[in-house]
Amino acid sequence: MGLSGEQTGNGTGGHTDSAHHPKVVLVTGACRFLGGYLTARLAQNPLINRVIAVDAVAPSKDMMRRMGRAEFVRADIRNPFILKVIRNNNVDTVVHAAAASYAPRAGSGAALKELNVMGAMQLFAACHKAPSVRRVVLKSTSEVYGSSARDPVVFTEDSSSRRPFRQGFPKDSLDIEGYARGLGRRRPDIAVTILRLANMIGPAMDTTLSRYLAGPLVPTIVGRDARLQLLHEQDALGALERAVMAGKSGTFNIGADGIIMLSQAIRRAGRIPLPIPGFAVWALDSLRRANRYTEINRDQLDYLSFGRVMDTTRMREELGYHPKWTTAEAFDDYVRGRGLTPIIDPQWVRSLEGRAVAAAQRWERRKPMLWGGVR
Repeated sequence: MGLSGEQTGNGTGGHTDSAHHPKVVLVTGACRFLGGYLTARLAQNPLINRVIAVDAVAPSKDMMRRMGRAEFVRADIRNPFILKVIRNNNVDTVVHAAAASYAPRAGSGAALKELNVMGAMQLFAACHKAPSVRRVVLKSTSEVYGSSARDPVVFTEDSSSRRPFRQGFPKDSLDIEGYARGLGRRRPDIAVTILRLANMIGPAMDTTLSRYLAGPLVPTIVGRDARLQLLHEQDALGALERAVMAGKSGTFNIGADGIIMLSQAIRRAGRIPLPIPGFAVWALDSLRRANRYTEINRDQLDYLSFGRVMDTTRMREELGYHPKWTTAEAFDDYVRGRGLTPIIDPQWVRSLEGRAVAAAQRWERRKPMLWGGVR
């Protein structure tokens, strides 16, 4: 997947809050997709002097090669050693991209919470103690809004979930955001930027959604058709890079223009929908059995039932970022990039849809003539 400047300049117009560009940037989660590719992007940016990539495990040889001039430090952010790394290297900008939505190596939810929440607490505590730090960028998620039948048409940054989270990744993400804001209050000289990324999709990134839609049969909830707002993986990287360079405090929804319905997405991918009743527990088990590659939990089931759409005015007007791909374009790029062989030819489905729409329009035109003489 090319990282060369096709998007580096996209949406990065305007001036930054600070008179100075970041000089030394530290990125956590460097072995994960976003952390690794963001490190590679920042290493190509001539305005940044040094990029330090941090992870508890060593990156692959391929990822190390992509990272170019970036320096890799093997460190667990739950360990106070991270403060030494920040202080000794005079880091002025920290990007926390390490939060994971699924447990590594099939670990438990408790292990995931430990990794996510304790890691963020330790990292932000280190930022608080390091005088050199001036910017913190947090990769968060639109999952903090949840999904339900009572959702607004679009979520703004001031919206909250209609149902309180008791556990899981959305709850962890809200907690992590809280710690980031706490850091901003204790150190008002640090610009804290929180990016709530829409569900990501693209040819290279492996997500629950991309695995769910790759199976030949895609389970759907009877009577539901979720509204999906997506974000191309390259636009996610572009928004993170923009946040690093801009130094804008605040919370920003990051998502593409437009939506597609889940039914449309299934058709565009040439998959076959498998409608199942929405009896909560039974549906969860059915989804797991029908698509063995996907771990579907309650929150994801709600998302696949109702979807989620965010207002991105603040992203464009305040952060100055404009995604290159629309939701539909991002989805089509995922289908092309994955080389998904249609189970049903999408062209045939579209021509069928076209004929149905044309027939309906003809019927609408004929109705006045048919009923005109009837009293």
